[in-house]
Amino acid sequence: MTAPTKPPHGGTADPASERIAGEPLHSPVIDWFDEHARDLPWRRPEAGAWGVMVSEFMLQQTPVNRVLPVYEQWLARWPRPADLAKEAPGEAVRAWGRLGYPRRALRLHGAAVAIAERHGGDVPADHAQLLALPGIGEYTAAAVASFAYGQRHAVLDTNVRRVFARAVTGVQYPPNATTAAERRLARELLPEDEGTAARWAAASMELGALVCTARNEQCHRCPIAAQCAWRLAGKPEHDGPPRRGQAYAGTDRQVRGRLLAVLREAHAPVPQHALDRVWHEPVQRARALDGLVADGLVEPMPGGLYRLPLT
Repeated sequence: MTAPTKPPHGGTADPASERIAGEPLHSPVIDWFDEHARDLPWRRPEAGAWGVMVSEFMLQQTPVNRVLPVYEQWLARWPRPADLAKEAPGEAVRAWGRLGYPRRALRLHGAAVAIAERHGGDVPADHAQLLALPGIGEYTAAAVASFAYGQRHAVLDTNVRRVFARAVTGVQYPPNATTAAERRLARELLPEDEGTAARWAAASMELGALVCTARNEQCHRCPIAAQCAWRLAGKPEHDGPPRRGQAYAGTDRQVRGRLLAVLREAHAPVPQHALDRVWHEPVQRARALDGLVADGLVEPMPGGLYRLPLT
């Protein structure tokens, strides 16, 4: 498995991608992956496309060690999309636990309902059909098509973007938001062979997760260190816009999390005064609760009661 000698689809690559695409990137990264890939449950054949989809929803902005126990409980309870589709959306929010960004639970539930209704309960293999599911964006559609069905798609998560930024573009970090230039480069770097492309997608992602990390990168372990443009340039410091932080303490996100924790643990509607106890500042607490209601994560009831959504 070697890198193509010309840009896929006959497109015109920029100079950086022409230089890198001609180097044997694919084989060393895939060989490294074959030896060092983590044994994760969603990578096993028995996970199927539904297991891959669940993992992709859960892994967005959440580390693997936090996802693993929730993922295993989720698949044990809902081994197929139809099993989740039969439940109230609030049960998905409850089972999501403390993974954070709980709107992902509602979106996954909505996707499961659509899969049950439109596709006979089977996660579709067609990229366009995946993209048409509620809550599925370009990244998730490409990831499921690639990782579950072995198709040829550019799968651009934060780890892959960082690998490409360093190895190809020669900068320490990618832009804060994915750009058209990054998408174009990712397509140009895709191996022509479908199976090799799917393996490359998984391997480049794992390389960014384990070796080419945001901090304390381990270039001595990297299979393409000798070709890395950033390393060859002397690892210049990041000079783009400040990187976005992940502040949590004292934010509305923290308040929302505490409110949801009360509702998850209760199996009956919760009165307002029980929610009032979770946060001392009334304006911020009310704003957070209103936001949860607006997002469909909390359902207000008569008499000042609240519950997780039933519909």
